[in-house]
Amino acid sequence: MTSVSLNLPLAQLSLYAIFAAMAVYTVAFLVFVWHLSSIASSDKSSQAKSSALQRAGFALLIVALVIHGVGVVARGIAAARVPWANMYEFSISGTFIVVAIFVAALKVRDIRIIATFVTGFALLVLGTATNVFYVQVKTLMPALQSYWLVIHVTVAVLATAFFNIAAALSIAYLLKTSGYIEKSSSKVVGYARRVLDAFPDKLRLERLQVRFNSIGLVLWTFTLIAGAIWAQRAWHRYWGWDTKEVWTFIIFTLYAGYFHATSTRGWTGRRAAWLSLVGFAAIIFNFTIVNLFFKGLHVYSGL
Repeated sequence: MTSVSLNLPLAQLSLYAIFAAMAVYTVAFLVFVWHLSSIASSDKSSQAKSSALQRAGFALLIVALVIHGVGVVARGIAAARVPWANMYEFSISGTFIVVAIFVAALKVRDIRIIATFVTGFALLVLGTATNVFYVQVKTLMPALQSYWLVIHVTVAVLATAFFNIAAALSIAYLLKTSGYIEKSSSKVVGYARRVLDAFPDKLRLERLQVRFNSIGLVLWTFTLIAGAIWAQRAWHRYWGWDTKEVWTFIIFTLYAGYFHATSTRGWTGRRAAWLSLVGFAAIIFNFTIVNLFFKGLHVYSGL
């Protein structure tokens, strides 16, 4: 095993950058919430303010993303490797990619409305990462010292990012089509109804959800295959029913079932949205509960 020089001061600088990104994400999140509240008004001046708030929110989101990227890169340089060998590193790298893909997809105007969900999710994950998952930078265990770490985990992070955005679109769809919101005469619910009127129509939300999930499933399939190849290189077997292997396959089965149900069984609309959320819940379970409370060759929480 080669000797690696760790840069602890740079690792500390990385943590400061993550905290700074969280601060800007927080402001962006509040601006996006303010934007949602302003679009409920039919007043022309309020609509103009709403547009300005949305632009300000995206400007802040991009600033936060840049600072976030500095934190991720600094962590990688400090460790002299890719920064995703434990739950903390996977969290900061994964949320960076989620937000980066969302920002890159902003040309699709219909997904802009979920900025509040995406920003809030990134903030929640980073808060958990810095307070619960944080570990000092360290060298890799022998099984992880392979170029397959870059291939396997990169594709897994990308797949998770697409599933994450699809989950946000699913939530938007469920809110948009809520029977309670449509029928209630409550003033508060009426306000929520006006906010939801600004969302894309339900058919558009459903189509976007399917597109993001389809890209995620292709990437997750490659994650499963790449993981098997890496397992053969590291442990001389392609499959060993390890906890992480099983849950990776369960997630693949859930999303494959989602596409089977939507394409051949007529499971569209709210049922499809709920299936999408079940699949993403399995991803969250795999990342948190499996890493923290299960034992296995793939459990690299770092805690």
